[in-house]
Amino acid sequence: MIARQSARERVVFLIDVDNTLLDNDRIVADMREALIREVGAEKELRYWTIFEECRRTLGYADYLGTLQRFRMEDPHDPNLLSISSKLVNYPFQQRLFPRALDVISYLARWGTPVILTDGDVVFQPLKIERSGIGEAVGGRVLLYVHKEKELAEVERRYPADQYVLIDDKLKILTAVKEIWGDRVTTVFPKQGHYATDPDVAKYPEADFTIEHIADLLTYNPPPGVVSVRDE
Repeated sequence: MIARQSARERVVFLIDVDNTLLDNDRIVADMREALIREVGAEKELRYWTIFEECRRTLGYADYLGTLQRFRMEDPHDPNLLSISSKLVNYPFQQRLFPRALDVISYLARWGTPVILTDGDVVFQPLKIERSGIGEAVGGRVLLYVHKEKELAEVERRYPADQYVLIDDKLKILTAVKEIWGDRVTTVFPKQGHYATDPDVAKYPEADFTIEHIADLLTYNPPPGVVSVRDE
């Protein structure tokens, strides 16, 4: 899925997936409903307990890995097959935020859009492929465990004069800004549960804050482009 960029670009847009382009909170809500329906409320809570344990261990969300561990506690439950099927066949395209793919097309007029995300190597690629996001960015997808620790690799694959990072987590935006400084413009779409997390107050504001990803369509040029456009 990863396409490598050889020439140095003037601007590279690094775009997150979950709760940035894709409504991951809605996906999780659908999963909760399916779990309650198939295995009951008590086991649904147990699934998410295991999920958080896995996330603390791995550093990222692993829905399918959690299901594997969940299965070990009740290996004879036939309803787990239904849960697995719902996960791998989920209609991710229906959970794109309004005009998310239009935003990618618009940014491509001004620079190179690249997906920069973290997660597991099965479920996360499924999201990107089946939602149409991968095709929209021409296969330029970077998937890491902790993306904010992989900036040297990002630069190696997509060298640029300026980066624009679009992410729903202020923690990530802050960490990247501390490393790249003025070379990166940070954009914070206030979508998803991280936007209302009390911990948000601990971090400085992003360079640009927007309510919805589609708001980027109102910028001409997009954030971060004006600083290098006329150089």
